[in-house]
Amino acid sequence: MRRNMVLFLALTGLVLLFQGFGTVVPTDAAAEIPAEEPRKYVALTFDDGPKRQTTERLLDGLKERGASATFFLIGEQIEANQDLVLRMEAEGHQVGNHTWSHQRLDGTDSGTVAWEISQTEKALTELLGTGGYWLRPPYGQVSSGEESCIPVPMVKWSVDPRDWESRDTEKVTQAILEAVRPNSIILLHDIYPTSVDAALRVVDTLQKEGYWFVTAEELLELNGIMPRPGTMYRTGTG
Repeated sequence: MRRNMVLFLALTGLVLLFQGFGTVVPTDAAAEIPAEEPRKYVALTFDDGPKRQTTERLLDGLKERGASATFFLIGEQIEANQDLVLRMEAEGHQVGNHTWSHQRLDGTDSGTVAWEISQTEKALTELLGTGGYWLRPPYGQVSSGEESCIPVPMVKWSVDPRDWESRDTEKVTQAILEAVRPNSIILLHDIYPTSVDAALRVVDTLQKEGYWFVTAEELLELNGIMPRPGTMYRTGTG
């Protein structure tokens, strides 16, 4: 009798098990999976280089962190630092034009403006073998009406920690972190050791917050913007 009861219970369990395979249990599990947050992109940009000691250390730090940046170079400093410029391009950074001698372009005659831009364009083209290097005018300014004479897109900035003024790593870092937003373009100068230190601190902090560091050109492309010659871009959205 006991053996029959055990057999009956076993058979009953099998029946219930097989019935369970065909049962659909409603669930909200899919709804509980959080949607992936949109990526946050930002562009680090550096002016006034290249400078041997500081730019080289910055490139090392960016490579270690997998971060891209944009370097606006002064033309007369390129020849002595050709290896650094070649390295910038090889490691996926954007190389741009910051005029030949850091000449202000606003209030300057059109002939001088053209020469300052074309000389650096020529030096970069001879070294890297390509053309169309985007321009950052010194001080972020060109004379009204001169934009149509600029043959490439121009890049300004939306975050300026005034690193050249304080030369204080902590102040520069905090100024950037307080002002940065997705699609920001950050202005720094890779000729100051304090700016290099601040830049790498910012990368470390913002990467933990989900930011991705891209070039200025990539930032615009990611926002669906087709860059136009003579147009000044201050953020990744225009």
